[in-house]
Amino acid sequence: MDKIDGVMFKNMILSGAENLRQRAEYVDSLNVFPVPDGDTGTNMNLSMTSGANEVEDKSESHIGDIGKYFSKGLLMGARGNSGVILSQLFRGFSKSIEDEEEIDAATFTAALSAGVRTAYKAVMKPVEGTILTVAKDSATKAEELAETETSLTSLMEGIIKEAKASLDRTPDLLPVLKEVGVVDSGGQGLLYVYEGFLSALKGEKIEVKDEQKNMKDFVDDHHEFDQFMTADDIEYGFCTEFMVRFDDKGREFNEDAFREEMSEFGDSLLVISDDEIVKVHVHTETPGEAMTYGAEYGELIKMKIENMREQFREIQDKKGPAKTETKDKQSYETAIITVSSGEGINELFRSIGATHIINGGQTMNPATEDILKTIEGDDVKNVIILPNNKNIIMAAEQACDLLDIPAAVIPSASIPEGLASLLMYSPDAGLEDNSTAMKEALEHVKTGQVTYAVRDTKIDGVDIKKNQHMGINNGKITGADDSREAALKQLLESMIDDESEIVTVLIGDEGDRDEVNRIIEAVEAEHDEVEFEVHEGHQPVYSYLLSVE
Repeated sequence: MDKIDGVMFKNMILSGAENLRQRAEYVDSLNVFPVPDGDTGTNMNLSMTSGANEVEDKSESHIGDIGKYFSKGLLMGARGNSGVILSQLFRGFSKSIEDEEEIDAATFTAALSAGVRTAYKAVMKPVEGTILTVAKDSATKAEELAETETSLTSLMEGIIKEAKASLDRTPDLLPVLKEVGVVDSGGQGLLYVYEGFLSALKGEKIEVKDEQKNMKDFVDDHHEFDQFMTADDIEYGFCTEFMVRFDDKGREFNEDAFREEMSEFGDSLLVISDDEIVKVHVHTETPGEAMTYGAEYGELIKMKIENMREQFREIQDKKGPAKTETKDKQSYETAIITVSSGEGINELFRSIGATHIINGGQTMNPATEDILKTIEGDDVKNVIILPNNKNIIMAAEQACDLLDIPAAVIPSASIPEGLASLLMYSPDAGLEDNSTAMKEALEHVKTGQVTYAVRDTKIDGVDIKKNQHMGINNGKITGADDSREAALKQLLESMIDDESEIVTVLIGDEGDRDEVNRIIEAVEAEHDEVEFEVHEGHQPVYSYLLSVE
């Protein structure tokens, strides 16, 4: 095949998305830290799926038009750093071919290189040994091959061969990958996309869709919150609904076995299926993991996640700004959008000035579109975005670029950083002055986290066993212990120094107030000048979040 048009490119996109979807769980498993938040595969899958959904019903043969649809879908659905970088790779690619009806090997190669340049520009401090390196190396190889190669199929085979070689080299560029014994997860995800492209070029269908029945009346997708519950009664906080459209590449479906496996993710489980589709409703703390499991059987469609603790809070407490779901238009001189996870943390953010809360964080990174929709319908003059997670910063910046009003992203990489930053906000100051003050606040905060290990590993010189509790100080693992209390004490001791004044402890769903009190009593005996504040954060994933200022 010497040329491809829009129809073929659409097939390549759908094939690449399906190939990635089927392997998203493996990409998740390549997370360097053994914490229960590996979501690179999930983020890339959801981002790529958003792009694929945008082109799926398009019939244009003009490849430039298909590229525009694909780029838009990726841009709006991008979540996590890997998803944003993926969207930028194909944003540059699509921009390069926007005027073309069909392209040959040379044009395809030039588009790949344009995508690499766009992606590198989008990253403030590009790190080699990541998805960027795999994209760059494979594009460079394409340029070499395109000098003599006219077959796009042969060109793609060469690109994939180099992408695999580049992926294998990532541990030599990032020592932490070599220490843990994995390759870069984002690069692995990109390789799966490229392999899907090749399958389409060869006519090997990864995704085969059977004719679907009319499922319009299959089951009502409306979820009604149980108002008789209290917030403390909600063990599993996220009402998660999705449908899976079966395909012949997914696992063989058995409703009883599927229901049994899905029950491990939470409670209030409802599974309804026919020959074509299964509808799932489950209350869970890990919606991303539940969806990833469902995706093993086919294509995810009609996904919805609602935070039930937040819904309960809104029912019981009417104070605070109206949510974007309401029909009443709200006016804000400056809307402060913050990403948060946990009922207690949400309330802390509201109490110090946040106007819009996006429920998300580890394992549930909001997409660019989610951030934009938060203020949709409101009268807003300025916007400040606090991502509060290093994997959400790029999506927040992408959303900021798409807004048509003055906006700023405060690159808070954690909940403690976000809280400290928001305390510096002044309603009387302008956007630029607030942005400067809030960014400066980030430099004076240390963030600590206590969570558990999901696998055996050795990292940062620390031997870690599965299910041990780990302390993480500003992204570096300080130790691991079978005792959560011991891990918390060790972490606090590593964070407090002679200049420390205030320590804030946010207790998660798996934390224990008595445990915290015992640790504080022991630490205060050695650091009587330090003041402690303790709040019930109710955050998932991390038993404790610590802030030392």
